[in-house]
Amino acid sequence: MTASKVYLIPSFLHETATQTIPDYVLTAVKECQVFFVENERSARRYLKILWKEMVIDDYEWVTIHKAEDAVRTQFRKSLKEGKNIGIISEAGCPGVADPGQILVGVAQALEATVKPLTGPSAILLALMGSGMNGQQFQFVGYLPIDTGHRIKNLRELETESIRKQCTQIFIETPYRNNQLLEILFKACQPTTRLCIAADLTASTEFIQTKTMEEWKKNPPNLHKRPTIFCLLGNPR
Repeated sequence: MTASKVYLIPSFLHETATQTIPDYVLTAVKECQVFFVENERSARRYLKILWKEMVIDDYEWVTIHKAEDAVRTQFRKSLKEGKNIGIISEAGCPGVADPGQILVGVAQALEATVKPLTGPSAILLALMGSGMNGQQFQFVGYLPIDTGHRIKNLRELETESIRKQCTQIFIETPYRNNQLLEILFKACQPTTRLCIAADLTASTEFIQTKTMEEWKKNPPNLHKRPTIFCLLGNPR
């Protein structure tokens, strides 16, 4: 058991959308002595935006990467020393589609107090704006890269979605979004609905739901735009 607190500190999805971060996040930041972050450079810049007077070098910084053994060992050490820790993702909420979840598991095992803080989650924002089933949904992360495996996976997700009326949520590396869209048109039924949620919280935010057939007539250009895809099959 440890007296440490582990704060799961949300970060903005777009650097101009600072209003999406609640004021109490800064209070938590000020209680931390060490930060475990997905990207140290962007995390430092983010905290400086929240707290201009922050002396960055007064704090310990550890890059998470994939939460390999060395990082977990350092995390346990910080907990046993009674330090308060902040975990920061590259964007959105730590522990959700993020390597920070492994460290939270370590914190739970050592009975540290874990404090998840409210902030923007692209996955939930996309689902909220989609008009699809918010009672039953699953986030499946990245789809297979191989085209054949990707088509097979999409058809399986579509079948499951139709059977359970479950919203399927997935993402792609932004520079491959347009290729994914083309494969969606090939793999899925024309009546299956697709929500495209791009640039969430930015001034260029785009959230729209249409059938595959409708999208195919006028597909958007999603190249290098952070995008969440939500899919819901249409039962016959």
